[in-house]
Amino acid sequence: MFWLEVLTDIAQLVGDAFSPGSRKDTRRETNERLHMPLVQIEDLPDSSRVWVFGADHDLDDSAADLLLRDVDRFLSQWHAHGSPLTAARDWKCRRFLTVAVDQSTAGASGCSIDGLFRSLKLLESRLGASMVTSGLIFYRDRKGAVQSADRERFTELGAEGEIGPATRVFDPTVTTLGEWRARFELNAEDSWHGKLLRKKQPA
Repeated sequence: MFWLEVLTDIAQLVGDAFSPGSRKDTRRETNERLHMPLVQIEDLPDSSRVWVFGADHDLDDSAADLLLRDVDRFLSQWHAHGSPLTAARDWKCRRFLTVAVDQSTAGASGCSIDGLFRSLKLLESRLGASMVTSGLIFYRDRKGAVQSADRERFTELGAEGEIGPATRVFDPTVTTLGEWRARFELNAEDSWHGKLLRKKQPA
């Protein structure tokens, strides 16, 4: 890869001898083709596709900075079938990474989505946290802090009265930005989490 870049630069220098303005134009076109700038998630339409990743514990500032730097680097070069994706991300509550793609410009392919998941999976050991396959349920405790538990424990907490219909829960299964905006965080009774709270515990 290094020698390929060197040869490319040499070719561009040779071209400059004949066309002084060509190098600048070529680099600008290449940059526009390979690096789609991130946009603010607020600027994407409701139809945008989203993926939500929840960490199994709060990330401190250092880990969050590491995560967001790597995510921004990945998204700035994210492609599907050679086309750059218009992508944005959001970080909430020291736990939740949301990645959104505007499908109206270029849709994310299966391979490009796999690349996103692989990138985050590789980061987990450096973050000291699980984000891709946690399988956890996220909710706010009585003090408002975000907690997580597996489904069995979440149901037990409901039976013990620690959580209930008015408990605020998070829904990482949303698939569009419109859903994320409308119901990512809501009361358990208004979400599929309510079914877990109604489950009877074995005697």
